[in-house]
Amino acid sequence: MRVISLLPAATEIVAALGGAGQLVGISHECDYPKPVLGLPRVTATTVNVQAAGAAIDAEVRRLSASGDPVIGIDAKELRRLSPDLVITQSLCHVCAVGEGEVNRLGSALHAAPRILSLGARDVPGIWSDIRRVGEALDLSDEAEELVLGLQSRLARLRSRHQSFRPRVVCIEWLEPLYLAGHWVPELVEAAGGEDVGARTGSHSTRREWDEVAALAPEHALVMLCGFGTDRARQELQALTDRAALDFLHSVTVSIIDGNAYTSRPGPRIVDGVMRISSAFSAHTSQDVRRWKPAS
Repeated sequence: MRVISLLPAATEIVAALGGAGQLVGISHECDYPKPVLGLPRVTATTVNVQAAGAAIDAEVRRLSASGDPVIGIDAKELRRLSPDLVITQSLCHVCAVGEGEVNRLGSALHAAPRILSLGARDVPGIWSDIRRVGEALDLSDEAEELVLGLQSRLARLRSRHQSFRPRVVCIEWLEPLYLAGHWVPELVEAAGGEDVGARTGSHSTRREWDEVAALAPEHALVMLCGFGTDRARQELQALTDRAALDFLHSVTVSIIDGNAYTSRPGPRIVDGVMRISSAFSAHTSQDVRRWKPAS
Protein backbone atom coordinates (compact mmCIF):
# COMPACT_ATOMS: atom_id res chain seq x y z
CA MET A 1 0.00 0.00 0.00
CA ARG A 2 1.18 3.50 -0.87
CA VAL A 3 0.48 5.91 2.02
CA ILE A 4 0.78 9.67 2.33
CA SER A 5 0.62 11.24 5.79
CA LEU A 6 -0.37 14.90 5.95
CA LEU A 7 0.25 15.39 9.65
CA PRO A 8 3.15 14.58 11.98
CA ALA A 9 1.08 12.56 14.47
CA ALA A 10 -0.10 10.23 11.72
CA THR A 11 3.47 9.76 10.46
CA GLU A 12 4.54 8.79 13.97
CA ILE A 13 1.62 6.39 14.33
CA VAL A 14 2.36 4.68 11.01
CA ALA A 15 6.04 4.31 11.95
CA ALA A 16 5.24 3.01 15.46
CA LEU A 17 3.05 0.32 13.88
CA GLY A 18 5.93 -0.82 11.69
CA GLY A 19 4.39 0.65 8.56
CA ALA A 20 7.05 3.24 7.68
CA GLY A 21 7.92 1.26 4.56
CA GLN A 22 4.45 1.97 3.20
CA LEU A 23 4.88 5.73 3.41
CA VAL A 24 5.62 7.43 0.08
CA GLY A 25 5.05 11.05 1.15
CA ILE A 26 4.77 13.19 4.25
CA SER A 27 3.95 16.78 5.26
CA HIS A 28 6.47 19.60 5.49
CA GLU A 29 6.05 19.50 9.29
CA CYS A 30 6.88 15.82 9.77
CA ASP A 31 10.19 15.58 11.64
CA TYR A 32 10.07 12.20 13.40
CA PRO A 33 11.19 9.43 13.25
CA LYS A 34 14.46 9.82 11.36
CA PRO A 35 13.97 6.97 8.85
CA VAL A 36 11.07 8.81 7.14
CA LEU A 37 12.69 12.23 6.84
CA GLY A 38 13.97 11.69 3.31
CA LEU A 39 10.49 11.11 1.88
CA PRO A 40 8.91 13.62 -0.53
CA ARG A 41 7.09 16.53 1.13
CA VAL A 42 3.60 17.14 -0.24
CA THR A 43 2.57 20.20 1.79
CA ALA A 44 3.96 23.70 2.31
CA THR A 45 3.04 26.98 3.98
CA THR A 46 3.67 30.60 3.10
CA VAL A 47 3.81 31.50 6.81
CA ASN A 48 7.30 32.40 8.00
CA VAL A 49 7.65 30.04 10.96
CA GLN A 50 10.91 31.76 11.97
CA ALA A 51 9.01 34.98 12.70
CA ALA A 52 7.93 35.96 16.21
CA GLY A 53 4.87 34.24 17.60
CA ALA A 54 2.74 37.38 17.36
CA ALA A 55 3.66 37.79 13.68
CA ILE A 56 2.85 34.16 12.94
CA ASP A 57 -0.54 34.53 14.60
CA ALA A 58 -1.28 37.71 12.62
CA GLU A 59 -0.36 36.05 9.31
CA VAL A 60 -2.48 32.97 10.04
CA ARG A 61 -5.43 35.22 10.85
CA ARG A 62 -4.89 37.20 7.63
CA LEU A 63 -4.81 34.06 5.51
CA SER A 64 -7.89 32.64 7.21
CA ALA A 65 -9.84 35.89 6.78
CA SER A 66 -8.97 36.04 3.09
CA GLY A 67 -9.95 32.43 2.49
CA ASP A 68 -6.40 31.41 1.58
CA PRO A 69 -5.03 28.14 2.98
CA VAL A 70 -2.54 28.27 5.84
CA ILE A 71 -1.10 24.99 4.58
CA GLY A 72 -1.38 23.91 0.96
CA ILE A 73 -0.97 20.59 -0.87
CA ASP A 74 1.30 20.11 -3.87
CA ALA A 75 -1.30 18.62 -6.23
CA LYS A 76 1.30 17.69 -8.85
CA GLU A 77 3.35 15.76 -6.28
CA LEU A 78 0.21 14.10 -4.99
CA ARG A 79 -0.60 12.86 -8.50
CA ARG A 80 2.98 11.69 -9.05
CA LEU A 81 3.03 9.68 -5.83
CA SER A 82 -0.36 8.08 -6.63
CA PRO A 83 -1.28 7.06 -3.06
CA ASP A 84 -3.75 4.36 -2.08
CA LEU A 85 -4.33 6.00 1.30
CA VAL A 86 -4.02 9.62 2.46
CA ILE A 87 -4.15 10.30 6.20
CA THR A 88 -5.36 13.78 7.17
CA GLN A 89 -7.19 15.41 10.08
CA SER A 90 -10.38 17.25 11.02
CA LEU A 91 -9.26 18.93 14.25
CA CYS A 92 -7.38 22.10 13.27
CA HIS A 93 -7.23 24.16 10.06
CA VAL A 94 -3.96 25.78 11.18
CA CYS A 95 -1.83 22.76 12.11
CA ALA A 96 -2.43 20.59 9.03
CA VAL A 97 -4.39 20.36 5.80
CA GLY A 98 -8.13 19.94 6.39
CA GLU A 99 -10.00 16.89 5.16
CA GLY A 100 -12.19 18.94 2.79
CA GLU A 101 -9.22 20.03 0.68
CA VAL A 102 -7.79 16.51 0.71
CA ASN A 103 -11.08 15.03 -0.47
CA ARG A 104 -11.30 17.61 -3.27
CA LEU A 105 -7.82 16.87 -4.57
CA GLY A 106 -8.10 13.13 -4.01
CA SER A 107 -11.27 12.89 -6.08
CA ALA A 108 -9.46 14.51 -9.01
CA LEU A 109 -6.80 11.78 -9.17
CA HIS A 110 -7.02 9.06 -11.78
CA ALA A 111 -7.51 6.50 -9.02
CA ALA A 112 -9.00 8.25 -6.00
CA PRO A 113 -7.25 7.20 -2.78
CA ARG A 114 -8.97 6.34 0.44
CA ILE A 115 -9.02 9.34 2.79
CA LEU A 116 -8.62 8.58 6.49
CA SER A 117 -9.32 11.63 8.68
CA LEU A 118 -8.13 11.59 12.29
CA GLY A 119 -9.81 13.82 14.85
CA ALA A 120 -8.86 12.82 18.39
CA ARG A 121 -9.76 15.40 21.04
CA ASP A 122 -8.82 13.35 24.10
CA VAL A 123 -6.62 10.40 25.05
CA PRO A 124 -9.25 7.71 24.30
CA GLY A 125 -9.65 9.36 20.90
CA ILE A 126 -5.90 8.98 20.30
CA TRP A 127 -6.15 5.26 21.06
CA SER A 128 -9.08 5.05 18.64
CA ASP A 129 -7.12 6.84 15.90
CA ILE A 130 -4.16 4.47 16.33
CA ARG A 131 -6.52 1.53 15.91
CA ARG A 132 -8.11 3.13 12.82
CA VAL A 133 -4.70 3.64 11.22
CA GLY A 134 -3.80 0.05 12.07
CA GLU A 135 -6.97 -1.23 10.44
CA ALA A 136 -6.34 0.85 7.29
CA LEU A 137 -2.79 -0.54 7.00
CA ASP A 138 -3.85 -4.13 7.80
CA LEU A 139 -1.86 -3.82 11.03
CA SER A 140 -4.70 -4.14 13.54
CA ASP A 141 -2.83 -6.57 15.81
CA GLU A 142 0.16 -4.23 15.93
CA ALA A 143 -2.14 -1.29 16.70
CA GLU A 144 -3.77 -3.14 19.59
CA GLU A 145 -0.37 -4.08 20.98
CA LEU A 146 0.81 -0.47 20.72
CA VAL A 147 -2.31 0.89 22.44
CA LEU A 148 -2.14 -1.63 25.27
CA GLY A 149 1.54 -0.83 25.82
CA LEU A 150 0.87 2.91 25.95
CA GLN A 151 -2.07 2.42 28.30
CA SER A 152 0.09 0.27 30.58
CA ARG A 153 2.83 2.92 30.71
CA LEU A 154 0.24 5.59 31.46
CA ALA A 155 -1.24 3.53 34.29
CA ARG A 156 2.20 3.07 35.85
CA LEU A 157 2.85 6.80 35.69
CA ARG A 158 -0.49 7.56 37.35
CA SER A 159 0.25 5.14 40.19
CA ARG A 160 3.43 6.99 41.21
CA HIS A 161 1.78 10.17 42.44
CA GLN A 162 0.80 11.20 45.94
CA SER A 163 -2.39 13.00 46.96
CA PHE A 164 -0.95 16.51 46.51
CA ARG A 165 -1.85 17.78 43.05
CA PRO A 166 -0.29 21.12 41.97
CA ARG A 167 -2.52 23.59 40.16
CA VAL A 168 -1.29 23.99 36.59
CA VAL A 169 -1.92 26.06 33.47
CA CYS A 170 -0.59 24.85 30.11
CA ILE A 171 0.45 27.60 27.72
CA GLU A 172 0.24 26.64 24.04
CA TRP A 173 0.99 30.11 22.59
CA LEU A 174 2.36 33.26 24.20
CA GLU A 175 1.38 36.18 21.93
CA PRO A 176 -1.56 36.11 21.98
CA LEU A 177 -1.99 33.86 24.98
CA TYR A 178 -3.63 30.48 24.37
CA LEU A 179 -4.11 27.72 26.92
CA ALA A 180 -3.88 24.16 25.63
CA GLY A 181 -7.00 22.00 25.61
CA HIS A 182 -7.90 18.67 23.98
CA TRP A 183 -5.92 15.81 25.60
CA VAL A 184 -3.49 18.03 27.56
CA PRO A 185 -5.56 18.16 30.80
CA GLU A 186 -5.48 14.34 30.83
CA LEU A 187 -1.69 14.37 30.45
CA VAL A 188 -1.42 16.78 33.39
CA GLU A 189 -3.72 14.60 35.51
CA ALA A 190 -1.70 11.47 34.69
CA ALA A 191 1.48 13.35 35.66
CA GLY A 192 0.04 14.23 39.06
CA GLY A 193 -1.28 17.76 38.51
CA GLU A 194 -4.60 19.55 38.07
CA ASP A 195 -5.09 21.61 34.91
CA VAL A 196 -7.09 24.63 36.11
CA GLY A 197 -7.08 26.36 32.73
CA ALA A 198 -8.85 23.86 30.49
CA ARG A 199 -11.15 20.86 30.39
CA THR A 200 -10.46 17.59 28.59
CA GLY A 201 -11.72 17.71 25.02
CA SER A 202 -12.05 21.50 24.90
CA HIS A 203 -10.44 23.54 22.15
CA SER A 204 -7.36 25.58 22.97
CA THR A 205 -8.64 28.86 24.37
CA ARG A 206 -7.58 32.48 23.98
CA ARG A 207 -7.13 34.06 27.43
CA GLU A 208 -5.80 37.23 29.02
CA TRP A 209 -2.92 37.14 31.48
CA ASP A 210 -4.98 38.59 34.34
CA GLU A 211 -7.61 35.88 33.77
CA VAL A 212 -4.95 33.19 34.07
CA ALA A 213 -3.51 34.80 37.19
CA ALA A 214 -7.00 34.73 38.75
CA LEU A 215 -6.99 30.92 38.41
CA ALA A 216 -4.22 30.88 41.06
CA PRO A 217 -1.98 28.24 39.48
CA GLU A 218 1.27 27.16 41.06
CA HIS A 219 2.91 25.99 37.84
CA ALA A 220 2.88 27.28 34.28
CA LEU A 221 3.92 24.71 31.71
CA VAL A 222 5.05 26.39 28.49
CA MET A 223 4.46 23.82 25.73
CA LEU A 224 4.24 25.87 22.56
CA CYS A 225 2.48 24.26 19.61
CA GLY A 226 5.00 23.50 16.88
CA PHE A 227 8.02 24.72 18.88
CA GLY A 228 10.73 22.95 20.87
CA THR A 229 12.31 24.13 24.11
CA ASP A 230 14.90 26.46 22.56
CA ARG A 231 12.31 28.33 20.52
CA ALA A 232 9.95 28.49 23.51
CA ARG A 233 12.71 30.07 25.59
CA GLN A 234 13.29 32.67 22.87
CA GLU A 235 9.59 33.51 22.81
CA LEU A 236 9.53 33.87 26.60
CA GLN A 237 12.59 36.12 26.63
CA ALA A 238 10.99 38.37 24.00
CA LEU A 239 7.91 39.05 26.16
CA THR A 240 7.45 42.68 27.19
CA ASP A 241 3.82 42.62 28.33
CA ARG A 242 3.81 43.68 31.98
CA ALA A 243 0.87 41.49 32.95
CA ALA A 244 2.57 38.47 31.37
CA LEU A 245 5.85 39.09 33.18
CA ASP A 246 4.12 39.72 36.50
CA PHE A 247 2.24 36.43 36.18
CA LEU A 248 5.32 34.44 35.18
CA HIS A 249 7.20 35.90 38.17
CA SER A 250 4.47 34.52 40.45
CA VAL A 251 4.60 30.85 39.41
CA THR A 252 7.08 28.10 38.68
CA VAL A 253 7.63 28.10 34.92
CA SER A 254 8.79 24.98 33.09
CA ILE A 255 9.40 24.61 29.36
CA ILE A 256 8.45 21.37 27.63
CA ASP A 257 8.93 20.45 23.98
CA GLY A 258 5.32 20.93 22.88
CA ASN A 259 6.12 20.13 19.27
CA ALA A 260 7.24 16.61 20.12
CA TYR A 261 5.37 15.61 23.26
CA THR A 262 2.10 17.45 23.88
CA SER A 263 0.70 18.98 20.67
CA ARG A 264 0.71 15.80 18.60
CA PRO A 265 -2.01 13.19 19.26
CA GLY A 266 0.26 10.21 18.80
CA PRO A 267 2.39 7.65 20.67
CA ARG A 268 4.75 10.20 22.27
CA ILE A 269 2.06 11.73 24.48
CA VAL A 270 3.09 9.23 27.17
CA ASP A 271 6.63 10.61 26.95
CA GLY A 272 4.94 13.99 27.41
CA VAL A 273 3.40 12.79 30.67
CA MET A 274 6.86 11.83 31.90
CA ARG A 275 8.16 15.31 31.15
CA ILE A 276 5.20 17.02 32.80
CA SER A 277 5.77 14.87 35.88
CA SER A 278 9.43 15.92 35.87
CA ALA A 279 8.36 19.57 35.78
CA PHE A 280 6.61 19.09 39.13
CA SER A 281 9.77 17.66 40.66
CA ALA A 282 12.47 19.65 42.41
CA HIS A 283 14.95 18.00 40.06
CA THR A 284 13.71 18.28 36.49
CA SER A 285 15.02 16.04 33.72
CA GLN A 286 17.33 17.41 31.03
CA ASP A 287 14.31 17.52 28.68
CA VAL A 288 12.48 20.04 30.89
CA ARG A 289 13.81 23.54 31.49
CA ARG A 290 13.02 25.97 34.27
CA TRP A 291 12.61 29.62 33.33
CA LYS A 292 12.30 32.88 35.25
CA PRO A 293 11.77 36.38 33.83
CA ALA A 294 14.63 38.82 34.26
CA SER A 295 14.06 41.20 37.15
